[in-house]
Amino acid sequence: MEEPRVKRPKISRDEDDYLPGNITEIELHNFMTFNHLVCKPGPRLNLVIGPNGSGKSSLVCAIALCLGGEPQLLGRATSIGAYVKRGEDAGYIKISLRGYTKEEQIAIVRKIDTRNKSEWFYNGKSVAKKEILEVIKKFNIQVNNLTQFLPQDRVCEFAKLTPIQLLEETEKAVGDPQLPVQHFALVEKSRELKKYQKAVDKMGESLKQLIALNAEQEKDVERVRQRDELLEKVDCMKKKLPWLKYDMKKIEYLEAQKREKEAKKKLNEAAKMLNEFKAPIEKQKQEKTKLDDQCKRISNFMNENIKKRNDLLQKENEAAVQARSKYKEIEDLRREEDCRKQSIIEAKMKLADAERDLQNLPAYEPPKEEIERLKSQILELTSSAHQMMQQKKEKEKSLGQMKTTLRNCVDGLKDMENTKTKLLHALKKSGAEKIFEAYQWVELHRNELNKDVYGPVLIEVNVSNEVHAKFLEGHVAHYIWKSFITQDSGDRDFLVKNLQPFDVPILNYVREESGRKAPPEISKQMHELGIYSRLDQVFDAPAAVKDVMSSQFGLEHSYIGSDKTDRKADDIAKELGILDFWTPQNHYHWSVSRYGDNEMSARVEPVHDSRLLLCGLDSGEIENMRCRKNELEKLIADAEEGIKSLQIQQRLVEDEAAKLQKQREEMVETARREMRKRKDLESCVEQRKRKLVSLERSGDIETAVDKLIEQAARSNIERLKHAIKVKDLLVEAVSCKWSYAEKHMASIEYDAKIIDSEVNLKEQEKFAYQASVNLQNCQQDVKDYSQQLLAAKRNAESISIITPELERLFLQMPTTIEELEAAIQDNISQANSIVFLNQNILQEYEDRRRQIETISAKLETDSKELQRCLAEIHTLKGSWLPTLRNLVSQINETFSRNFQEMAVAGEVSLDEHDTDFDQFGILVKVKFRQAGQLQVLSAHHQSGGFQRFFILFLFKIWLIVPLGWLMRLTKEWTPLMKERCFSN
Repeated sequence: MEEPRVKRPKISRDEDDYLPGNITEIELHNFMTFNHLVCKPGPRLNLVIGPNGSGKSSLVCAIALCLGGEPQLLGRATSIGAYVKRGEDAGYIKISLRGYTKEEQIAIVRKIDTRNKSEWFYNGKSVAKKEILEVIKKFNIQVNNLTQFLPQDRVCEFAKLTPIQLLEETEKAVGDPQLPVQHFALVEKSRELKKYQKAVDKMGESLKQLIALNAEQEKDVERVRQRDELLEKVDCMKKKLPWLKYDMKKIEYLEAQKREKEAKKKLNEAAKMLNEFKAPIEKQKQEKTKLDDQCKRISNFMNENIKKRNDLLQKENEAAVQARSKYKEIEDLRREEDCRKQSIIEAKMKLADAERDLQNLPAYEPPKEEIERLKSQILELTSSAHQMMQQKKEKEKSLGQMKTTLRNCVDGLKDMENTKTKLLHALKKSGAEKIFEAYQWVELHRNELNKDVYGPVLIEVNVSNEVHAKFLEGHVAHYIWKSFITQDSGDRDFLVKNLQPFDVPILNYVREESGRKAPPEISKQMHELGIYSRLDQVFDAPAAVKDVMSSQFGLEHSYIGSDKTDRKADDIAKELGILDFWTPQNHYHWSVSRYGDNEMSARVEPVHDSRLLLCGLDSGEIENMRCRKNELEKLIADAEEGIKSLQIQQRLVEDEAAKLQKQREEMVETARREMRKRKDLESCVEQRKRKLVSLERSGDIETAVDKLIEQAARSNIERLKHAIKVKDLLVEAVSCKWSYAEKHMASIEYDAKIIDSEVNLKEQEKFAYQASVNLQNCQQDVKDYSQQLLAAKRNAESISIITPELERLFLQMPTTIEELEAAIQDNISQANSIVFLNQNILQEYEDRRRQIETISAKLETDSKELQRCLAEIHTLKGSWLPTLRNLVSQINETFSRNFQEMAVAGEVSLDEHDTDFDQFGILVKVKFRQAGQLQVLSAHHQSGGFQRFFILFLFKIWLIVPLGWLMRLTKEWTPLMKERCFSN
């Protein structure tokens, strides 16, 4: 049964008739087509009407960009800098929103510039974009939702929305905020429900198949169990077998322990006998040790005696040597006395010769006055040369400064005269920051290109007239001036790949061989109205560059006129059909409506100064720089001539000073040589006098001889004393030698006795060693049997642990290993006689039984989850679906009523799919002819204009329409729209 239609709830408004979140004011500055605009929308539906190019779409763009949208949302430019008005560097958008009360006003400002930078302000305070988005979200403003905000360039995107997407966007835009949340939850729950239904059905079928298979295999399973009983008995017997082996090892271990006790008893008896033999040997060894110690002490005393005797003999030899040396010195003194007397005679003769040479040497007086006069002349000349050198250094320093200034002047003049560099600087200042790097890269790689490449375009264009430069720069888009133009597709791809970091456009020029019309010539009628040239005729450029600029911007259809043209601008468009021309003050441009009604709109813009083409420096500044250069060159030449003259004068003065210096040095050297000769003779006389005095003083040798004889006598007395001490030490050494011999013979007797006793001891040690070896062998046997016993026990315990039940079963089995092994073979033969085809049937049966238990438990759990999921879906659906039906019913009521008033039919319905909530959608059906059928709205059946009206009537958003389109709308639908179209 169809649900009763619910009345649309009335929206309550305040006294100012605005709702929270309504736009109350829009302010634009340097944004797209507007210099400055302030717009105050009303509280209800708004229409913006105007001719093409008047800025209607600019308002839409401003709303989207200021309310958190990105440029890509609008389907126009991809960067925010493209929305700044041409010729300006920055602009801003300000939108005021109505708050929750009349007094609460929210002002959002977004400042933008040509460098693609944005700044956000909230009520005059700089904030991050995140805070702006939170404010917008609070009022449920969704500029990226096509059902709430539909820009002109994205109409086709709305037409592509499927019914499912249309439902999702409608829930977000105009429905209860909980609707999309509940819808998403229902979609997830429906997927979960399908998963549980599929799992329950699959597990139920599997459970039936497993139960049937187990019923068929029960007889075969019984035979398998009989065989398993026999094999189980065999396993039990195999468990007893290692325990029987353990018992045998235990008996062997006990016997080894008995042998170990007997060996230990024999070893103790041998050890007792050995101790009885060791006692007398130890006593003899102690006596021998005492004798050895006494011998050692006597030997040490004898060694000390020998050492003392050697020391005394050495001292006696030293005293003998001293005595002999004294006698030799006496003989040397007597020989020296004879030589001294002969030396005195020779010294007196040499002294007389030296005194005679000194008396015969003539006197010499040096020319002091002449030397002083030469010294003063040399100082004067040296001072003069130093002053000249200082003057030269100062002039050279000044010359270096002038040369540096000249180089800077020449470099500056080159930069001023280089037009290409000036143009590249102008491009860099206008935003192309890496244009120099891009240009240099292309110049370096020209040899890798297939054809000529031009660029940047600014340096390829030459405009001789300043006014024409303004027109051309105003007509051509800014990006073209920094572009590079290729003539080969391979060159284009090469440059696009390598110039990407420099942010410069690459355009490829393809020459059109035919099909291009010749540009119109300037007619007589045009001349009469002041038009004297086309825009493509006022500049020079390579053919490829000129063709690209003309094809991109229609330069051959843009004309240049005079002030007369400015006064008759309206007549030119009507009489000559010229839609674009320039005058010294303005730029006139007419555009024809794209909607086929031939309506024309005009745009007049003032002519701005050129910032790129006329960027050269003042010619007067260049002339001043050239005059400065000539003046510096003349000053440098004069300075170089002065330095050369000073250098010559300095060299002449230095040569004269050097000549006088040489003459003075020769005089000084002659005086020094004469003085040195006299001084050497005086020194020789003095030395010979001192030597003669020295020889005469050393004449008393008798005293020295007596002193040496006395010293020799003392040395002989010392020799006698040492000889007496040596004799006493020899007597003492003989006595010690006799005592040492007695003690040593007694020690030898003890050695013989000890050797006899040790022979008997070794025999007894041999018996004790054999007993010890026997004990070790027995202990090793005990250890080995113990390890074997433990290994047997571990093996038996690893196979089975004896329990009372198992012990009872063991008593019923054979008690010997041979009998037990025979019984095991008999039972294995009986088990092997039971044959069946499927060897794994019991395992399969048990596995299948366990699967049945697992699947049954899982089936029960999933069934409970299925019921829980159904209950949750029923609860969510009971809240979501009635609300959604009510919303669609309200939309359908408004939509149908508005379409009836336009003499057409329309319907909005909810496309339901039971529990497939991800397939729910909104179907919009329309009918334009009375005899036709309602058809679903799509891009294939309806136009973009109709889709805009659908959005208007359905969601009440702003409508921005072209003037021509609105005029047709008014003619056809005015009677219907007058009454209710623009009411609430």
